[in-house]
Amino acid sequence: MVSPAVAVEELRAWSPPDAGQAALQQALIAFCLARPEDACARECAAGHLTASALVVDAAGEHTLLTLHPRVGRWIQLGGHCEPGDASLRAAALREATEESGIAGLEIAEHPLHVDVHPVTCSLGVPTRHLDVRYLVRAPAGAVPAISDESVDLAWWPLDGLPPESDTVPAMVALARG
Repeated sequence: MVSPAVAVEELRAWSPPDAGQAALQQALIAFCLARPEDACARECAAGHLTASALVVDAAGEHTLLTLHPRVGRWIQLGGHCEPGDASLRAAALREATEESGIAGLEIAEHPLHVDVHPVTCSLGVPTRHLDVRYLVRAPAGAVPAISDESVDLAWWPLDGLPPESDTVPAMVALARG
């Protein structure tokens, strides 16, 4: 399981793109420091860090989104940290690989974006996800396969994202740099 200390290191190594992201970065760091035992564990009812991936095709023209069964919207791939995850980056890559069915994904060294949002996750308890998001590139010709964690999975043009995609447009803008 990702230790909160490792999460703090990953967050501190990141240079946020703006003041809003810098404020969220500091909030996530403070949360980890306040909860050194369980900040990354889904059992932490106060909230917990999660790891996501904005998967972009090799040409940089499309992003792979999942129609999430619980959320009911098209969102980036990602989820909870698991016992084998050494870092948030590793958790994001594992989640992207599991949820996309694509081998050979390449993940950026540092986060792309962070977000905090209320959610009722798998334990059925209202909580918050403190989501750390990474840019991930798919190899040329990658064909996704729907997992049991998705209602649907589709490549969306970066200029034609679904309207209910929440913070995906902000991540796309950062990915385009």
